[in-house]
Amino acid sequence: MKNILSTKLLTPHQKTILNEAGIHLQEYQAINITPKEFQLPAGFDNYIFTSQNAVEAFNRHLSDFQKNRESGKACFCVGEKTRLLLENNGQKVAKVSQNAADLAYFIAKYHKNESFLFFCGNRRMDDLPGILTKNKLHFKEITVYDTELNPQHFSESFDGVLFFSPSGVKSFAMSNEIGRSVAFCIGNTTAKEATLYTDSIIVPDTPTIENLLKKVISHNNLSLKK
Repeated sequence: MKNILSTKLLTPHQKTILNEAGIHLQEYQAINITPKEFQLPAGFDNYIFTSQNAVEAFNRHLSDFQKNRESGKACFCVGEKTRLLLENNGQKVAKVSQNAADLAYFIAKYHKNESFLFFCGNRRMDDLPGILTKNKLHFKEITVYDTELNPQHFSESFDGVLFFSPSGVKSFAMSNEIGRSVAFCIGNTTAKEATLYTDSIIVPDTPTIENLLKKVISHNNLSLKK
């Protein structure tokens, strides 16, 4: 496998990792994120963030005074990168999970008598709110950003396609077939969406871009040995 497509623009360091492994990369933005204006209701004990996009939209919207006032809230989040982003902005992280369902079950088990604000996008998955609702948790959703699909057709085929969200999978599939490409998915939620289009899916043990790239490289090395 030498030719891959990323449905998200990678950093220079991430591109170097692939380049040094002899892998040719093409990239584009499969989705566009637009922060929204929102009202921050009072009276909730904790905050939930399932993506970095939600954290960035939250921080962009609030004034420095509001950020300081809200820094005492306990935050529950998905992903180490989301945790780091929260902590770098002065927020306290009480729990981090690898996916939204695990986080929801944790909250339902250990924090059932508390209240939560869930900051999300307009295309958020149903896992977390569904589990919280089923367990009769007191929570409110706030849509803090919009996800817009940005479909683009590619005439060539790729040995692998990198996916970072269910929306990214949907966007790519609107104008392309995954076909014989390997779908490298950042996590299980993204992989679940990819199963609608292919059985050839690889997911890293820990959902980070760096771990995803390691999977690409190891798969490429195995392919070269065949």
